[in-house]
Amino acid sequence: MNRKNIVLCGFMGCGKTTIGSLLAKKTGMAFIDLDKYIEKQEHKTVSEIFAESGEAHFRMLERNAAAELAAKNGLVIAAGGGTLTFPENVDAFRSNGCRIVLLDISPEVAAQRLRHDTTRPLLNRPDKDEYIKKLYEQRLPLYREAAGLVVNADASPMQICRDIIAEL
Repeated sequence: MNRKNIVLCGFMGCGKTTIGSLLAKKTGMAFIDLDKYIEKQEHKTVSEIFAESGEAHFRMLERNAAAELAAKNGLVIAAGGGTLTFPENVDAFRSNGCRIVLLDISPEVAAQRLRHDTTRPLLNRPDKDEYIKKLYEQRLPLYREAAGLVVNADASPMQICRDIIAEL
């Protein structure tokens, strides 16, 4: 496998972090969770950044981090749920030869996995399940457009990694 970055995208709860860390171990690449990378740089959680500076500021930090990481090689990057809904981030990854993989799950599976999650700023709302479905429907076409490979993420993490490695 060559050393071009692998960027995992997909809806919140699809397993980007779990699959990304496992895929990195299997390929000998380094794993970076984009949200954690931003948190480390800013010394704040994503929730704190949203609360203190707003989503627009977070998206600017995300854009800068995506461009910085895209320029490197040998990384498995778990993109944030919204990262690849912005064309400039997709372009940054593509222009540097990164391979974008969509971990595809249904909105029902996403809602189930996110049921007790309180760490995601966009989901801290009373109509959480309705919002998940609406946001999923908005984002899925953008993920599909960005991705060069789509894998079913309802399988086990090990099977998903095998599928990705076989395809790439």
